[in-house]
Amino acid sequence: MRSAHTVEQVREAEAALMARLPDGALMQRAAAGLAYAVIDLLGSAYGRRVLLLVGSGDNGGDALYAGVLLARRGCQVEAWLLSDRAHEAGVAALRAAGGRVVRFSVRQGAPSTTRPDVVVDGIVGIGGRGGLRADAVAALRAVRGVPVVAVDTPSGIGVDTGELEGEHVCADVTVTFGTHKIAHLVDPAAAVCGAVHLVDIGLDLPPAPVEALQPEDVAALLPRPRPDAHKYTRGVVGVRCGSAAYPGAGLLSVAGAATGLCGMVRYVGDRAVADRVREAHPEVVGEGRVQAWVVGSGGGEHAGRELTDAVEDGVPVVVDADALAHVRRRLGVPGVLTPHAGELAAMLGTARAEVEARPLRHARRAADELDAVVLLKGRHTLVVEPAGRVRATTTGVPWLATAGAGDVLGGLVGALLAAGLDPFDAASVGSWLHGAAATLASGGGPIVASEVARHVAAVVRELPSRV
Repeated sequence: MRSAHTVEQVREAEAALMARLPDGALMQRAAAGLAYAVIDLLGSAYGRRVLLLVGSGDNGGDALYAGVLLARRGCQVEAWLLSDRAHEAGVAALRAAGGRVVRFSVRQGAPSTTRPDVVVDGIVGIGGRGGLRADAVAALRAVRGVPVVAVDTPSGIGVDTGELEGEHVCADVTVTFGTHKIAHLVDPAAAVCGAVHLVDIGLDLPPAPVEALQPEDVAALLPRPRPDAHKYTRGVVGVRCGSAAYPGAGLLSVAGAATGLCGMVRYVGDRAVADRVREAHPEVVGEGRVQAWVVGSGGGEHAGRELTDAVEDGVPVVVDADALAHVRRRLGVPGVLTPHAGELAAMLGTARAEVEARPLRHARRAADELDAVVLLKGRHTLVVEPAGRVRATTTGVPWLATAGAGDVLGGLVGALLAAGLDPFDAASVGSWLHGAAATLASGGGPIVASEVARHVAAVVRELPSRV
């Protein structure tokens, strides 16, 4: 599991560790990891030019001591101090190692005309709030176009929220220490972190409020048939999606459900759609008892009635697309709501841009108010349970932004619910498989939704073996 902790959790763990270590040892650990990451990005050290942008926080000290190590490896290191309160010992150590240290100000402009090979962002630490000050913005503009390595998090982002407020750093690589931070997993901030490299510095941390599943986690959670299993014990999922106007939504929802993750799929809906479903999926049957329902995609004017009928069954329900407009209060059964930003905005009575700017905040609000798991679709899909636990999906490719992909996802989640997973696990495992299947299907090129469904089984076969 990839875990992301809050600033407060990290600070407490760091304080406990520093109490047991010699003075400065923790910063030296961080600086060593940072220096090696910079060299890895550059491909070599000797003769390479490294610029440090140094603020007043501890990450400025991390940057300075990393500069010391880089200077000793033959790099030409220069530090621009953006504060009068830069780490004094780090400044002295860098000068002693042959590095150049200068004070940067907006009025004087760039102290050097030599273009660096890499910029190390040590401007603001994880305790920073709001956007960058004018001097930091000016320094960044002076080296625009140079690859940036951020220390812990890109400066200026909302570390605990994943939000962007004002000017901020856009990093190519972020080197973080001890654990991931929430902004590394939650958009829009995650999108400006670049590749995130985690350096273990020995922190003892509590459970994380935000997680991201890894292949071994999915393998451990995925329901697998027992030796004595039959189709009913593996779970039956019902699909109430599609209409005469939108038959493809029904076909794709069934395709996501009929990937072998549960024992049986039932389709209930428009007769013409049902005929097409049986032609494409002869294993799908008609009405009967189910362990979970998938409702809403392409349902049009009938989606509200289909949702009511599904809820009356008393089994878990995946609510998607047209049915989301009919969720105005708690469902009364375990549920997974699967909106995109526009749909969630309509449910909460706010603007789509507001949800896109603060997705974690709005997904948490909806999960709490509606007492359901909310799967907010996006580049990093968020799965949020009413109690506040969050999983971010980091699988997938931009080609997954294609018509019908959400229909496939709803069917996948429904199958996992029917197979016995609770709503939070079903939503997060389904989202992970959906993204991984898209990646496999894409191979770097365009895909359509039906290809995603066809590649789910291959992704499952590639998962690590369970011990």
